[in-house]
Amino acid sequence: MNTVAAPQFARDPQPLRPDSPSLTALLDYIAQEEARRERERILPYDIVDLIRQSRIGALRIAKADGGGGVSLRELFSVVIRIGTADANVAHILRNHFSVVERLILTPLSPQSRKWRDDVVGGALIGLATTELGSSQVGDIAPATTVTVDGDGYRLNGVKYYSTGTLYSDYVLVRVATADKRLATTIVPVKRDGVELVDDWNGSGQRLTGSGTTHFRNVRVEASELIVDAPHVGYGAAYSNTFAQLFLTAINAGIVAATRRDAAALVRQRARNFYYSPSLNPREDPILQQTVGEISSNAFAAESVVLAAADALDAASRAGDSADSQLAHVAALRAAQAKIITDELAIRSGSQLFDAGGASATRTSDNLDRHWRNARTLSSHNPVTVKAQAIGALEINATPLPAKGFF
Repeated sequence: MNTVAAPQFARDPQPLRPDSPSLTALLDYIAQEEARRERERILPYDIVDLIRQSRIGALRIAKADGGGGVSLRELFSVVIRIGTADANVAHILRNHFSVVERLILTPLSPQSRKWRDDVVGGALIGLATTELGSSQVGDIAPATTVTVDGDGYRLNGVKYYSTGTLYSDYVLVRVATADKRLATTIVPVKRDGVELVDDWNGSGQRLTGSGTTHFRNVRVEASELIVDAPHVGYGAAYSNTFAQLFLTAINAGIVAATRRDAAALVRQRARNFYYSPSLNPREDPILQQTVGEISSNAFAAESVVLAAADALDAASRAGDSADSQLAHVAALRAAQAKIITDELAIRSGSQLFDAGGASATRTSDNLDRHWRNARTLSSHNPVTVKAQAIGALEINATPLPAKGFF
């Protein structure tokens, strides 16, 4: 295998486009050491630095503002490709793109313009919203708080599942104000009082930095605090559809990576099973069938994700609206895509070993990472909950839940 050199990114007025040869070069470079990074737990700081230089994090920002101006369909096609190259890297970027999408959909202020400009310059944004000690059923008020401090605030609290924040320049934090209102702040990760702890120890997605973030008396400027408003940002119905579909797109990328590795595995096999119909594994119709099924799974997964992205595009063009039918349709399509894609990703990860046999389970090959990563991503929001909600919609015309990952 030829070694792929790290790409060089000249200062360009626009970030990489989905059809850019430079993007292909970047993804090829990311993919070549992906299995070893995951096996040996090598945190991909160098890869994230290249992503900053490429400025693909600004793909969704308007061209007039220095971004790529791509549609959601184009963005999710890139996400699938990143997920194929490295599912961990794709997941590191999930919260960044989710935050950028919120910035796009909310009214522009001098502070939000600064955040957008920094993203155009290559900055990445992480997320810190989840708290282990809080109930998430009917009670989403965070224990993390901001209290008045002169002309600004002080931020205190602990968050977990801070995916991507370990590698980011900023972190978005969900907080409660002294008068119990929900709010959001975005602060630099290097600001005094912010501590990032790499204590995520999941069976999959091992390199995403999805660990604990501590905020100890962190200064927050008045302009950096955004209090929730009805129908805007976190106050909008179905405001997390984008983040949900992003996870599903990563799983679609994992299916494509499984297809790649399954075909390579059969091509490289020197011997076959005792009762196989063909001495040459490459000519074995059973192995060909297995790879063909995985290939079909990859096609189906990508198709449903991009169809859901089309629905989300339509909702995005309509803007935030609490009663937007387009937003409800987008949430439905994202939920349906998840149910299909998660099952295909987990199944394909298992079928890979039908193509390789017992020798494919060697730790050195690390082929089990595809199943582990897909299973971990799928577990974020249970498909059973999605399926039940869709069934209630079909039978009783019950709208999907407007909050959470719908």
